[in-house]
Amino acid sequence: MKSTSIHLLVTFDQNYIAPFETMLTSILLNNPGEQFHVWLLHSAIPQTALDALEHDCRAHGVPLTPIAVDRQLFQGAPITKQYPQEMYYRLLASHILPASLKRVLYLDPDILVINPLRPLWDLDLQGNVFAAASHIGVVDVMNGINRIRLKTEQDYYNSGVMLMDLEAARVLVQPEAIFQYVRDHENELLLPDQDVFNSLYGAQTLQIDDALWNYDARYYSGYLLRSGGAYHMDWVMQHTAILHFCGKRKPWKRSYATRFAPLYKHYRQLAARSGASFVSLSAPPSHG
Repeated sequence: MKSTSIHLLVTFDQNYIAPFETMLTSILLNNPGEQFHVWLLHSAIPQTALDALEHDCRAHGVPLTPIAVDRQLFQGAPITKQYPQEMYYRLLASHILPASLKRVLYLDPDILVINPLRPLWDLDLQGNVFAAASHIGVVDVMNGINRIRLKTEQDYYNSGVMLMDLEAARVLVQPEAIFQYVRDHENELLLPDQDVFNSLYGAQTLQIDDALWNYDARYYSGYLLRSGGAYHMDWVMQHTAILHFCGKRKPWKRSYATRFAPLYKHYRQLAARSGASFVSLSAPPSHG
């Protein structure tokens, strides 16, 4: 067994408890022998749901630490229906998580982990503060548009998977700088937290291979074409670690019927069979 735990960061509301459980099931099944600690940043999950979540995570040998985020941190933040407080959580994780925590891997809950995470966790950031993937070669047109739109030089990073050097981020990331950027650019932000991350911190981000660490499940044909046929289904199952169900259509919906839908539904069924009581506390989310 590895001597160091992999620390995972998630941020979601009660609607995403069931997808989180599916993701956690996939992590545990495909990372045997690893120890994990999950940190949950939230603002409105009922205590009964949190208690059930903690209990069932412990039953799987995974400590879960929920942190109700202090709204005082956001006194100067522009907060509207388009820019809710929760959009800032992953950006300000270094100021919310304990100072003793040095590194964390953020994961969106609409993810399956189908191969080991240890190589990503142990990655040398080479002096960068973050590591993230760009979906280049799959959505090249949007990548170029985002560079122009945000006036950045690097590729556009997807913020659904981010390895963070928290010690360095505590120096680099300043809440007021984020809030001021949102004030100055509120009419230009399409994916607000992701746009802010790319604009302010893209230059301090190490690019990782999306085919391995943030595979966009919508674009199997794109990956196959980009790789000259090498990234076929067998390759994905053997090499891809993080399968990300990006976009508004989600795999827990009954109508979701793309190539990776059966795989997701399989892990969802395995999660349900594990007897986790919080599955019954949360209906599948109706929004993206």
